[in-house]
Amino acid sequence: MISEFVEHRPSGPLHGLVSGAVGYRQEGIEPAVHRGLPSPTLTLIVTLDDPVEIAAHADPAQAPGRYDAMVGGLHTAPALITHPGRQAGVQLDLTPLGARRLLGVPAAELAALDCPLVDVLGPVGHELVDRVRAADCWPARFAAVEEVLGRAVRPRPDPPAEVAEAWRLTLVSGGRVRVAELARRIGWSERHLTNRFRAETGLGPKEAARVVRFDRARRALSQRVAAGGAPDLARLAAATGFADQSHLTRDWRAFAGLPPLRWLEAEFGIVQDRWRTDRPGSAA
Repeated sequence: MISEFVEHRPSGPLHGLVSGAVGYRQEGIEPAVHRGLPSPTLTLIVTLDDPVEIAAHADPAQAPGRYDAMVGGLHTAPALITHPGRQAGVQLDLTPLGARRLLGVPAAELAALDCPLVDVLGPVGHELVDRVRAADCWPARFAAVEEVLGRAVRPRPDPPAEVAEAWRLTLVSGGRVRVAELARRIGWSERHLTNRFRAETGLGPKEAARVVRFDRARRALSQRVAAGGAPDLARLAAATGFADQSHLTRDWRAFAGLPPLRWLEAEFGIVQDRWRTDRPGSAA
């Protein structure tokens, strides 16, 4: 079995537009369905061999698809991604406010959608796939990504400063700042903020806060269990800005389609019997 993940921090023209990148290769694993979960970044994937197969998109109206390279917008429901026991590629996390400069469109135009990369970037999308697949190691693949996408960056109008500040406050607070407080801080009405924020990102500020809060909780839970700790959902809820464990579980069901412990078991197969609280009468 092969399972490797290599992280990379883009620089140069992609700095501030791409918050992170990871190269991945897995072979000899069990065929499975992976849940692509809501996060505060757009997702760009370039595969090395087998295409990404999306059996169900975040938007149920979008038909299943296969992609050699794709970009997905912000969303509030899981996508179901299948693989036959192997997968390899490079995944980039794109900042919503950088979408205009890198992709040529505001993030809102891609909200809840998964699109072939060539439909967004044109010939650059084909070149990126060819260059990444021709490279023979992770450093060379990341270098190809930076060179090809770096040339795609254009000086386009930035989002309104007020939207950028509202997004920054949402991120740094972990989604804990209420919409009324965001509006007060930037000097707009709640309605105007919501309309302009959604027009830029594809989510309203309240939705964005929920996604940021969920993403932090998901990362914290994954890290805790990977390190050998028990999930401790009540503690996790308190640490990541949820009112209580029930609130955490409700949002987890909405964003992942499963409660937290069942998601861990489905995604990683690592939930032990002594942790299980998803029996009749439990909200986990």
